[in-house]
Amino acid sequence: MGTRLRPLTDECPKPLVPIFHKPLITFALDHLIAAGVDSFLINTHHCASRYEKYFSAGLYRGRKVSLLHEPTLLGTGGGIKNAHTGLGDQPFLVYSGDILTDIDLEPLIEAHFAAGNDVTLALRETGFGSSIAVRNGRVVDIGNRYGHGGGYDFANVSVWDSAVFSRIPADQALSFVPVLSDWMGEGGKIGGVILNEREWFNIGSRKEYFAVHRTIHEGGWCPDYLPDNNWPIRVSPEARIAATARMEGYSAIGPGVEVGAGAIVRDSILWEDAKIASRSRLNACIVRDGRSVEGDWTDADF
Repeated sequence: MGTRLRPLTDECPKPLVPIFHKPLITFALDHLIAAGVDSFLINTHHCASRYEKYFSAGLYRGRKVSLLHEPTLLGTGGGIKNAHTGLGDQPFLVYSGDILTDIDLEPLIEAHFAAGNDVTLALRETGFGSSIAVRNGRVVDIGNRYGHGGGYDFANVSVWDSAVFSRIPADQALSFVPVLSDWMGEGGKIGGVILNEREWFNIGSRKEYFAVHRTIHEGGWCPDYLPDNNWPIRVSPEARIAATARMEGYSAIGPGVEVGAGAIVRDSILWEDAKIASRSRLNACIVRDGRSVEGDWTDADF
């Protein structure tokens, strides 16, 4: 639901929030394409119709995309079960739509098949949690259920064997954590690959949303899996910026944006078709699609 990102997510699902004009979920798709994935199934719920703008043709970069709507949220476990028909009986990857990362997926995939795992989790010291214990590439505990403590957090990317479908009841909302814990206790092979290298961002709050833009701008971060090297684009070529307006800091100016004469936009993110009146001053602000703003504002969202 993206509640911590409100009001940005009032009319936009969190996976479609733009990062320097590029919808967040498309980074995941690009990442997976680079790893060899050629078809996708996207679970939708909040503001589901917004996905049609990007995937109306059922394709992304020539790969098949199917949208699977959940009228009632089913959780991470129920969502996987709900996708059974679309996923079939082949192994599949699960990748959360609210993270931005360039972790190396190849070791994760290789470990899954080399070890003959039922499930393999990407693990990381994310700073958000440390409830997963791993020994010699095998997850031995989640949430200290078996007394092994923790040490790592789930990095929100994983590889699954289709055997999981028989372990999740249909039409029920549940997390996959108890499913994995039970499976572990019954001898299931739950692998864990520690991927602390490279960048990993959780876009869960306004603070984190600004932080990722600042990191990209100041550090020059650009994942190597993107299909071209012209991202990030600070000011969209489709924006109309008055000659006397100033764009400062890590501001991101989206397509169709209009910024009037004498306006100053600093460390602010302007979504598609936003309009900033002449002589306005924005500092650390976010202006959503099609909103109009005038005056002096700091730390405001429109």
